[in-house]
Amino acid sequence: MSEVQTKAKHAKEISKFLNGISTKQKNEGLQAIAAALIANSDYLISENIKDVLLGEKKAMSKSILDRLTLNESRIQAMAEGIQILVSLPDPIGETMEGWKRPNGLDIVKKRVPIGVIGIIYEARPNVTVDVAGLTLKSSNAVILRGSSSAANSNIAIVKVINEALLSVGYPKNVISLIEETDRKTVQELVTCNGYVDLVIPRGGADLIKTVVSTASVPCIETGLGNCHLYIDKFANEDIIIPLVLNCKVQKPSVCNAIESLLIHKDIAPKVLPKILQALKEHKVELIGCEETKTYDPLVKLASDEDYATEFLDYKISIKVVEDISQAITHISRFGTKHTEGIISEDYTAIETFKTQVDASTIMVNASTRFTDGFEFGFGAEMGISTQKTHARGPMGLNELTIYKYIVSGNGQIRS
Repeated sequence: MSEVQTKAKHAKEISKFLNGISTKQKNEGLQAIAAALIANSDYLISENIKDVLLGEKKAMSKSILDRLTLNESRIQAMAEGIQILVSLPDPIGETMEGWKRPNGLDIVKKRVPIGVIGIIYEARPNVTVDVAGLTLKSSNAVILRGSSSAANSNIAIVKVINEALLSVGYPKNVISLIEETDRKTVQELVTCNGYVDLVIPRGGADLIKTVVSTASVPCIETGLGNCHLYIDKFANEDIIIPLVLNCKVQKPSVCNAIESLLIHKDIAPKVLPKILQALKEHKVELIGCEETKTYDPLVKLASDEDYATEFLDYKISIKVVEDISQAITHISRFGTKHTEGIISEDYTAIETFKTQVDASTIMVNASTRFTDGFEFGFGAEMGISTQKTHARGPMGLNELTIYKYIVSGNGQIRS
């Protein structure tokens, strides 16, 4: 039996255990994890350094290396995210709704765990902690399949978590990690019907496309973020530059950073030169439409392919639009239904944007960087769903549950 099959079978048994424990037991487990992360910071950092050094040898980009790196403050933040989960209500067993039929049947809709969730993700060891915490609180078993670039970090984190859970009465290896990073393990995991109930790919476009196109297990597409920020003609000029910079350069390697900037033609002469200058000061590569080039000769001409690309880097595409309608049409063509933002003080423009733009999250006069489970108060997230399923946007505890109907009667039969 392969590693994937062995751990999937184990996870199925763990899911039965987790479905039977109390909220108190789950919170004790989470508190043990948070404490263990802090207590083992030096060990986790030493193992993470091995991955970072290997990444440097492979000439990984600075943005990816940044996502890969652990330090004391990041480990502290991971532990704080787990503590937030402790404070959140346990969704399992919640009565979502209920009603009585004329024939006397009582029907109740209750929230239950999904079961076994497989998550496939790239060079972000913090995801290991987030996912472990969320699945534990929602009574789901999990099978983690991280990338080879974070192998040492992930093995160390899972070891610390499982030892912490064991110390408070949990069985061995509650959290499963596929340590073999050969690509065949991805294919095996996403076709592990009968053991795995849901697969969530979290990473770049190629990973997501591969999983979605080959999975026989149900999956939720997450993460691909070709996000836009539209600057309306009625925008408050004082907040434009800070918002543009936060959306693009605060952390360009993440899915909620903007890749495209759309600017109403009436406000462009006043604000576009300042925007271009501010972006250049942060060494952002500029590509744009013909009109954008008239404001700065260093701007390269953008193609449709550029407008459709999630750069995840210090690069941005820019387009001057005739009106909000053209902006929405552009977003509809090139967006990925992740997060779209508008800067405007005009009620009609804001309502039009909120209503007509199809995305999981709409930001009004706020940074797209807030599309995040922690920022939404979820403690952490499994990813940001760009699909139209039961889960859309940042996936917290409720999005890791499904429901079942409990029907109670006193001998009714159907005629």
